[in-house]
Formats: sequence, structure tokens, C-alpha cells
Amino acid sequence: MRAGRAYYVYIASNQSRTLYVGVTNSIRRRIAQHKAGEVEGFTRRYHIGTLVHFEVFGDVHAAILREKQIKRWRREKKIALILRENPEWRDLSDGWY
Repeated sequence: MRAGRAYYVYIASNQSRTLYVGVTNSIRRRIAQHKAGEVEGFTRRYHIGTLVHFEVFGDVHAAILREKQIKRWRREKKIALILRENPEWRDLSDGWY
């Protein structure tokens, strides 16, 4: 791992609050791709583009483990995680672009 490298586990959503959990090494780039509909499959089909939660890791393996952990959770537990830090479901990427 390179010194100072950051990895992000994130939860993105849409107006209907459909959830998507992902991992990336560039949260700004990845969310911009979601917003532009550049990510094939689920996120494009459901217009996932609102960043509602993210966590930062210095180790890619830790980030991947956390992503897998959250993906295994029931929807209710994911929502509880979002509500702890972001009860209004604000787009945490507002002002980035």
C-alpha cells in the first residue's frame, strides 16, 4: 500500500431510497460517475447518485472487508447506519462539483 492512500466504503441512494454499497479509491470520481449514469448495471438502472454515507480506510483490504460486511446486512441495519450520521439523507457530495 502506498503511504497516504485512502479507500472509501460508501452507500449511495436514489429518490426512492434504494441502496447501493460500494468501495473505491476516489470517492469524488466514483460519485460523479454514478451521478452521470456512467456505472453500468444496477446503479444506472435505478439512478443511484446520492451519497448518503461513507467511511475512510487506509488499507484496501480493510475497506473491502467492511464493504462485504455492510452488503451482508439487512436493509434496516444499513438505514440505521445512515441515520446515525445523516438523518436527513443529505447528499454528502453536495458542493464537491
